[in-house]
Amino acid sequence: MHDSVCHGYQAVDDWDRHWLDFSAAAELSPATRYRRRLALQLLGKEPGIYRDGATVRMLEIGSGAGQFAEEFLARSPRAQFLGLELSRTGVDIASRRVPSARFLQRDLLAPCGTGSNLSGGLDFRATHALCSDVLEHLDDPGLLLRHAAAYMAPGCKLVVTVPGGWYSAFYGHIGHRRHYTPAQLSGLLESAGFAVERAYAEGFPFFNLYRMLVTLRGQALIAEAARGPSLLMRASGAIFDALFRLNLMHPWGWQTVAVARYRGALSDWRDPSAQDHRRGATGSSSCS
Repeated sequence: MHDSVCHGYQAVDDWDRHWLDFSAAAELSPATRYRRRLALQLLGKEPGIYRDGATVRMLEIGSGAGQFAEEFLARSPRAQFLGLELSRTGVDIASRRVPSARFLQRDLLAPCGTGSNLSGGLDFRATHALCSDVLEHLDDPGLLLRHAAAYMAPGCKLVVTVPGGWYSAFYGHIGHRRHYTPAQLSGLLESAGFAVERAYAEGFPFFNLYRMLVTLRGQALIAEAARGPSLLMRASGAIFDALFRLNLMHPWGWQTVAVARYRGALSDWRDPSAQDHRRGATGSSSCS
């Protein structure tokens, strides 16, 4: 789970290089672990998702190196899991890490049916989905959401996390196009065909403090992470990991979270002939 499904940008969006250089540091990131905990808690509110996962089809949009897939399937081992990831390196790492899951290389901003966007996986019809810290990297996040919906069944529960709060030159340097308030994230999801159940800010005060320190360290932190996690990085990560468990849901939090449902067209999915038509249309109207 990571900010890794994007398309056609400069070197800052080279996600193959990202996973080669930073996969070890990402394992230790307290912010990544914090977002995973939030997502697992929100998904766990769905009755039976962890007790009896046989009917659960979990989609991750931006599956990175497979950390979320590993944790999710440990809780729901009978579930089906599909990860969509732009980076071939990320797909390879995740596939080795979680052989019981399926990972596909997909550019969800490219026209469907081109390059790595062949139709495999479009019959997955996810019941649950996660998109964690992906949308802030995109110039057209609504297009990615509409393309990702081709892998979802109507009523699919989608959990989204994006950064909120302080935006600085540092975040532009690491590829963030923007940060979102809960209202802005709600508007984006609604415009992409999702019904928002709740959108809110998390992380006050310790996640905010962590983000400030990361920003201040800037280039030095990037260079340190690329060399491999140091003792200082490991120790500070453990401290913040503990502090994040004390965070509050608060309007001042700098982690923006939303829970939504894919509206879809329920009558189409009940009618096999209409379903075939819908699949045929996925490469055109749904993926325009």
